[in-house]
Amino acid sequence: MTEITQSLARARQVLAIEADAIAALAERLDHRFDAACALLLGCTGRVVVTGMGKSGHIARKIAATLASTGTTAMFIHPAEAVHGDLGMITAADVVLALSYSGESDEILAILPSLKRLGVKVIAMTGREDSTLTRAAEIWLDAGVAQEACPLNLAPTASTTAALALGDALAVALLDARGFKAEDFALSHPGGSLGRRLLVHVRDVMHGGDALPVVRDDVLLRDALLEISRKGLGMTAVVDAAGALVGVFTDGDLRRALDAGRDVMATPVAQVMTRNPLTIDADHLAAEAVQVMESRRINGLLVLDAGRLAGALNMHDLLRARVV
Repeated sequence: MTEITQSLARARQVLAIEADAIAALAERLDHRFDAACALLLGCTGRVVVTGMGKSGHIARKIAATLASTGTTAMFIHPAEAVHGDLGMITAADVVLALSYSGESDEILAILPSLKRLGVKVIAMTGREDSTLTRAAEIWLDAGVAQEACPLNLAPTASTTAALALGDALAVALLDARGFKAEDFALSHPGGSLGRRLLVHVRDVMHGGDALPVVRDDVLLRDALLEISRKGLGMTAVVDAAGALVGVFTDGDLRRALDAGRDVMATPVAQVMTRNPLTIDADHLAAEAVQVMESRRINGLLVLDAGRLAGALNMHDLLRARVV
């Protein structure tokens, strides 16, 4: 049995204290959280999040989370605010101010200016009787029973609780706005998430002259030539009306050769795969990846309004960095 060291025991204690702090926070949520959500939803400007020291780090993260989930938000450092950055705040904004004690000098210094502008303030503090709490329109209780620090001094459980409360706000607002995965991707276009949610099949498929396609009455050799010309390892097979009736792939070729088929005399219709798997051009490219991986195939034909429109293979998805 693994020996529990002092470090491991301390780590487990820290996690337990912080988990208890968040659980207690959930139990204390009340109508004030609803009021904060309503105020933020009704904000016609920006949500300005501010905090000093460790609370400032948490405030910056909360602002980033709000901004990426549909709520226009920004972080302002309170010490910079009193030296000109207050000019960034307008009467249409709402300020979310974090201070566990509720007595941070830098935040208290900007309160008179915020009041003169008529800016509504939501205070996230650990004390109901603090100066910041009393000056705010809404108080969110972020208090904790104890810090995880054995000296009960370093902000640990309190910053974890504030971060979790900020996440709760962001997700509640996301839900209220009907924010979807596609909306999330719009604010993350440069990452893998954005590529998975913004790239559609039609963006990466081979269409027009690049689409490998033959009639169902041609010989196997003609299908091989089309595969070689287009370089996708397959060709669509259509009838005289242009309707998709099958696909001929490298795998079909191997099976035909194993069966002794004559490429110069065999109609492609005799060796093609009928009723091939397809995907709609408007589906996400990530869905094409899922289909290919689950069916262990390397290519798909693409339909648009029920008609053959394109083809793609796994290499196309790799180049698009969807995989």
